[in-house]
Amino acid sequence: MKKTNVLILFSLLLWGCSQSKNNVEARIDDLLSKMTLKEKIGQMNQLTGTGLSTDMTDCIRSGEVGSILNEVDVKTVNELQRIAVEESRLGIPLIFARDVIHGYKTIFPIPLGQAASWNKELVEEGARIAAKEATSVGIRWTFAPMVDVTRDPRWGRIAESCGEDPYLTSVMGAAMVKGFQGNDLSEPRSMGACAKHFAGYGAAESGKDYNTTWIPEIQLRETFLPPFKAALDAGVASFMCSFNDINGVPSSGNEFLNKQILRNEWKYDGLLVSDWASIQQMISHGVCSDLKDAAKKAANACVDMDMMGFAYISHLEELVKSGEISEKQIDEAVRNILRMKFRLGLFDQPYTKEDTTVFYATESLEKAKQAAIEGTILLKNDNNLLPLNDKIKSVAVIGPLSDAPSDQLGTWVFDGEPERSITPLQAIKDTYGSKLKIIAEKGLNYSREISEDGIKKSVEAAKKSDVVLLFVGEEAILSGEAHCRADISLPGAQSKLLSELKKTGKPVVLIVMAGRPLTIEKEVNQADGVLYAFHGGTMAGPALIDLIFGKAVPSGKLPITIPRMVGQIPIYYSHKMTGRPAENICLIDNIPVGAPQTSLGNTSFHLDAGDSPLFPFGYGLSYTTFEYSKPTLSKNTISEGDSIIVECSIKNTGKLDGKEVVQLYVRDLVGSLARPIRELKGFEKIFIKAGETKKVSFTLKPKYLAFWIADMTKKAEPGKFEVWISNDSQTGVPVKFELK
Repeated sequence: MKKTNVLILFSLLLWGCSQSKNNVEARIDDLLSKMTLKEKIGQMNQLTGTGLSTDMTDCIRSGEVGSILNEVDVKTVNELQRIAVEESRLGIPLIFARDVIHGYKTIFPIPLGQAASWNKELVEEGARIAAKEATSVGIRWTFAPMVDVTRDPRWGRIAESCGEDPYLTSVMGAAMVKGFQGNDLSEPRSMGACAKHFAGYGAAESGKDYNTTWIPEIQLRETFLPPFKAALDAGVASFMCSFNDINGVPSSGNEFLNKQILRNEWKYDGLLVSDWASIQQMISHGVCSDLKDAAKKAANACVDMDMMGFAYISHLEELVKSGEISEKQIDEAVRNILRMKFRLGLFDQPYTKEDTTVFYATESLEKAKQAAIEGTILLKNDNNLLPLNDKIKSVAVIGPLSDAPSDQLGTWVFDGEPERSITPLQAIKDTYGSKLKIIAEKGLNYSREISEDGIKKSVEAAKKSDVVLLFVGEEAILSGEAHCRADISLPGAQSKLLSELKKTGKPVVLIVMAGRPLTIEKEVNQADGVLYAFHGGTMAGPALIDLIFGKAVPSGKLPITIPRMVGQIPIYYSHKMTGRPAENICLIDNIPVGAPQTSLGNTSFHLDAGDSPLFPFGYGLSYTTFEYSKPTLSKNTISEGDSIIVECSIKNTGKLDGKEVVQLYVRDLVGSLARPIRELKGFEKIFIKAGETKKVSFTLKPKYLAFWIADMTKKAEPGKFEVWISNDSQTGVPVKFELK
C-alpha cells in the first residue's frame, strides 16, 4: 500500500473515532436534556440485587437506580434490563456489576499469586477468561483490579493485591484491565474494569482493614498513585474510592484525590463509584454529621455513584433545591455514568445472550493451571530433592491444605464451585495412583486446628513413605477483606505437625498455600524443600503435582518480601538508606552478658531479626540454574531526550529448560531527597533451553529516573546512578552511569 493511501486511511480512522466520540457526547446531551432531577439522581444510585422483588422493579420503572450488583441469574438480569429499557420513561439501561476478582467459575490464583508469575500476558489471559464467563450471565462491570500497593502482609486484602512494588503492580494491573475489557469495551463479552481502591488503602495502620492512613503527598504520588495512573492509561472504565481516610479525609469525600488529581490532573472522564456504603460511613469516620452531610461531601468530591449508601437517593434532590449542590454537578456525574453505559454498548445491546458453555472450557482450565504453575515460587531445594524422581516409590500426602477444595480457591470467590476444584491429593492420585503408593493422612482437618489427635497417624504414614508432601497454610477465610492477622505465622498445630514429621528422618517438601506471606523461618529451616503457592485456584492441585514431579519447572518470583518475623513489618526491598546502615550485626543470643551500651556498633537492625528478610522481593529458585554476566551499557552518560541500552547475557547452566524473570533495578546515588536503595524499572520473563545463552536488553530514559521532589514536581535530577540486571532485588553486580 502506498504511503499516501496509508495516511488517508489513518486520517479516516481518526475522523471516525472523533465522530463516534462526538456522537456519544451528543446522545448524552440529549438524554440529560430530557431527564428530571430525580431521574438524574437515580442514575447515581447503585443497589444490590433482590431478584424480581416489587421494590426493585418499581425503582427501575421510576428511574431510581442506575446499576445493580450481585444479580447473577441471567434470566433475572434480562428481565430487570427489559423493565429498564422498555418500561422506564427514558429507557436507560442498567449496568450489572459483581466482584469478579480472580475468576468467575474457572478460578485463577489470587492476584498476589498471579503477580508472582511476573507474566503479564498470562495475567491478561486470566482476566479475559473471567470476563467471558461472567458476561455470559449479564455481568458487565467488575470491581477489579485492586492496584493498592501494600507492604504489610498482616492486611487481609494483600491477597487481592499485586504486592509491594509500584512498577510491578502497574504492569499487572494494566494487564488485568486489558483482559477484562478486551479490545472493544462495547463487545458483549467485554467487562468494564474498576481500579480500586483510590487511594492509599494498602497503607492502613497496623495492617487492619478500613483503618486510617497518613501518607505524605510525595509518598502518595511516588508509591501509591502510579498503578492507578497506569490503569487509567490502559483505558480502565471506572475507579472506586477506598474505605480509609487519608490524612484525615475519607476517600469518598476527598476533593484533593478525586477532583484535583483524578479529574483535573489526569483528565479522567470515566465513572467514579464509592465502595459499599463508604459515603454513609463518613459519619462513622467523624467527618460528617449525618447522611445529608455525607451526600454533600461526596458529591463535591466528584463521586458519581453511591454503592449501597442511600445518601444520594435520599438527599441530593434537597441539596440541589437548597443550592448547596448545583444541578451542573449532578449533570457531570450522570454524564460520566451514561458515558460508561455507551462505552459498554448497553444502549445498542442491552440484553445478555445466555451461554454457559464458556464455563470451565478446556483451554480456560489449562490457562488456570499454567497461572498456578508460574505463580508458585521455589524457595528452598536442599540436595535437589525436587523434582521427585523415579526412585520414589511411596509418598505421604499430609496437611490441612492437601485436600481442601474450597480453601485452595482463595478469598473473594463468590461464584467458584469447590466441587470443580482439583486438589493436590486428587491430582496425585489421578496422575500417579497406578505408579506410586500414596498414603493420605491430613493430620489436621483445617489450618487452625489445635488438636494434635491426627498427628500420630500422619507420622505413621510418613514412616511408611519415601518422601513427605506437607501442604500447609491458611484457609481462605483467613485472608481477604476484613480478615487481617496480627500474628501471621502458620495457624493451629501446623508447625507441630511439621516438627513431628521431621523426626521420622524422611525428606519433607513443604508446600504453603496461603493468602499472604507468612512468617515461616522455623518451618523453612526444618523442611528439605519449600514451594510457596499462595491460593492457586481451581487447578492448583494439578499445577503443584506437575511442579513436584518435574513435569513443570518453577519460574515464580516473589512479588512481596517475606519477613522473618512480624515485628519487621513494614519490610520491603526499596527502602531508603539510613545514616547508619546495618553492619557488624550481632544478634541477641550472641550479645555478651554485661556488654557496654555502644559495643554493638550503633547501626540500624533488629537485635532478634537482623536487617534482612527471610526472602527478598523478586526471589525464586528453579530446577535449573542461570548465570548472569555483568551488565553492559551502550554509553556511560545520558542527557534529556537520550537513552541508554542496558544489556546482560543469561546462560542456562543447568540440565533443564526453564523460564527466568530477568529484573532491572536502578539506584539514584545522590538526590535532593533520600532515594530508595533500588527501584524496579523493568523485567522480562524469558525461556532458555539448557546450555543456551540469551541476551536481554532494557532501554533506560531520563523520565524513568524522575521522582517527586519537595515542590511537588516530578523530574530527573542530574547525577550518578547504579543499574543492575539480576534475578532478585538483592543480588547482581551494579554498573554506573551519569545523567547530565
